[in-house]
Amino acid sequence: MNQENQLQRQQRTIIDKEVSWDKTQVIMSKTNAFGIIEYANEVFVDVSGYEDYELMGQPHNIIRHPDMPKVIFKVLWENLKNGKNFHAIVKNLAKSGRYYWVITDFEISRDENDVIVNYFARRQAVPQEVVALHIEPLYKKLLQIEAASGVEFSEKYLIGFLEEKKKSYVEYIKELIFEHEKGHAKFAQYEEQHIEEEEEERGFFKRLFNR
Repeated sequence: MNQENQLQRQQRTIIDKEVSWDKTQVIMSKTNAFGIIEYANEVFVDVSGYEDYELMGQPHNIIRHPDMPKVIFKVLWENLKNGKNFHAIVKNLAKSGRYYWVITDFEISRDENDVIVNYFARRQAVPQEVVALHIEPLYKKLLQIEAASGVEFSEKYLIGFLEEKKKSYVEYIKELIFEHEKGHAKFAQYEEQHIEEEEEERGFFKRLFNR
């Protein structure tokens, strides 16, 4: 990010209001292996408030919200760099200073030498109840720990939290969303399926992102 864009990001006033957007739409982007934006679809442009030319060539963290714990991105990038998709619930910062919550889904592209060259990201809205009751309290705690003791201990707390739940982070957020949405027609057939755990997880996120 050049100095001008860094300054603009620092000067953005944080507004505790959600961006108004069509939550049936999917935000899509493509970055290189280092997280530099190479493509953003119209939904991304509309929701973030940036023009296409403002996004191209910029780090994807141009939309990172200060309410997001660093440890979530640490875990996300560790998984992606190892070639593993990662579903995370993320609070993003629009150009206006407003926020919007999404859940992530990635496809990883490799070259002929099996080196990662691109990440294709889909992002979809998260139920507000899931955010308010579960995600915001957890993320607030992680932020407090990062401020007091650093990311290392924020990660240790997250590991302990998930160990108590006996779930991975992805399993935990999948359960939160599924429990919220299972009564909806979108997931009615899924509820009746009796499949192995691995297939169940993959099937859930495929349905969520219409893949």
